[in-house]
Amino acid sequence: MPNTCTQIHIQAVFAVQNRQSLIRDSWKAELYKYITGIFKNNNPKVLQINGVAAHIHVLFGMRPTQSLSELMKQVKHDSSKWINNKSFLNGRFSWQSRYRAFSYSKSEGPRIINYIKNQVEHHKKVEFKEAYLMLLKDFDMEFNERYILKSVL
Repeated sequence: MPNTCTQIHIQAVFAVQNRQSLIRDSWKAELYKYITGIFKNNNPKVLQINGVAAHIHVLFGMRPTQSLSELMKQVKHDSSKWINNKSFLNGRFSWQSRYRAFSYSKSEGPRIINYIKNQVEHHKKVEFKEAYLMLLKDFDMEFNERYILKSVL
C-alpha cells in the first residue's frame, strides 16, 4: 500500500530440539550470519542476534505484509539444513517446532538489544526455563507448563 508506514519490532526465541546444547562457539558466529541472511532475503532487518548453546534470540523489524509463522518456519528449516550440510555435528540437527515471539516499541529497542547481546552472562545467573517463563509472564501470555519448550531427554 502506498504511503503506509509501520514499525514492527519482534523478538523471536527458538530452541534446539530437546533443548540440547548443540550450538558450538566454533561455528555459532557463522550460524548467526547465515540466519541474518535468511531474514535479509525476506526483507526483515535483524537488529540483534545472539544466544547460547541451546537457543537463539533474534530482534528484527518486520514488514506488515509478512507472515511471522512462515518467516520463522523458513528461518528454522533453512538454518537446520545449513547446519546439517556443514556437518558441524555427528548427528542430525533440528530446532524445536515451537517458538515464541514478542513485540516491542522502538523505544524499548536498546534495552532488548542489550538483553540479547548479554545472553551468555544472563544464563550464567538465570536458567533458561526460568527466563523463558518470566518473558511469558511479563507479556501476560497464556501457557501450559507441559508444553514449555520440551525438556532435555
